[in-house]
Amino acid sequence: MRHVSLPWAPPLYFLYYAAAATLLPFLTIYYQDLGLTGTQIGFLASLPPLLSLVSAPVWGIVSDTLKQRKLSLLIAISGATLLALALSAIQAFASLIPAVMLFSFFFSPIMPLVDTTTMSLLGGQKERYGRLRLWGAVGWGVAAPVVGWLIERDSATWSFWAYAALMGLGLLIALRVPETGQIEVTPLANHRVSLASPRWLLFLIIAFLGGMSLSMISNYLFVFLRQLGADEFSLGLTLTVATLSELPILFFSNHLLRRWNERQLTGTALLFFALRALAYSLIGIPGWALLIQLLHGPTFSLMWIAGVSYADRIAPVGLEATAQGLFSGVMLGIGSAVGAFLGGLLYEHVGLVTMFRLAALLSLVGVGFVLMIKKHGYERDV
Repeated sequence: MRHVSLPWAPPLYFLYYAAAATLLPFLTIYYQDLGLTGTQIGFLASLPPLLSLVSAPVWGIVSDTLKQRKLSLLIAISGATLLALALSAIQAFASLIPAVMLFSFFFSPIMPLVDTTTMSLLGGQKERYGRLRLWGAVGWGVAAPVVGWLIERDSATWSFWAYAALMGLGLLIALRVPETGQIEVTPLANHRVSLASPRWLLFLIIAFLGGMSLSMISNYLFVFLRQLGADEFSLGLTLTVATLSELPILFFSNHLLRRWNERQLTGTALLFFALRALAYSLIGIPGWALLIQLLHGPTFSLMWIAGVSYADRIAPVGLEATAQGLFSGVMLGIGSAVGAFLGGLLYEHVGLVTMFRLAALLSLVGVGFVLMIKKHGYERDV
């Protein structure tokens, strides 16, 4: 089989995740510095994933229907870049709400669109996805400590400007992304039947629970470590360590997907999620977080490659972007939104230690649903 060359994919994954690392983990710190309460922080943190539940599938449906995935990608990147700069100039809670919503509307569909195009162009070599996505992990790990250092020495404004600069470069790379061709779209009625099947519903419940656990960890880890005395450079360094744990998972993802099915990989990821969240709740000094962050690869990356592979495998023909948008919208959308809001409430009223332990419990509930899938005979589907 001829090797499929996608020269635009590594730099685009690198720049997108580098940009995300400069902004997303530091937003709760920015909100905290503005003097917002835990509930207000939780509300704002819940908006991006909540909007992605709607916007990612909508963008996917539109791009699939109009067969304009590249144009949709370019518009989404441009809108997210400009709105990030606008967001940096707003400090009042009431004004932050619509600004965050607009930013999220354009930001959330970017990666589902890139993933869909990548998987489509790979054709029979879809197992190579992980090695291309690996460059995103590298970008995340490189950018986070640098921006953390800049924020520590100046202000959080660096986070927004770094995001805009990196996404601007990403826009230039995205111009080289080819269209994936004219695809005959499955009738909407058949699409509804497919999405109502037990395999999809159980899969999305599991994605929802995983998204909740991930959100509680990612949105409030920096706040927790700050309470333990960590500085901004150390916060960024935790993301670099997390990246190191992603690299082997993504590099060997083709072997993992051939050796085990998506159900097995997802169950393993959720078990590690539970262990990771529980471990955070037991530490008393920030340095231990660096060790725990090595579990990021066996949690998020493992669950993500399994989910992307599964969504692509069972998507109706011509609706691959819709399927990826739905998976992303549930895991990083409503699951992440509920986790962020619930985490904010717990942060304000009972503390982050209790929040981490609840995240561990949610992950174990997800493992129960994975076992339920096997029990009810959906082994071939998930």
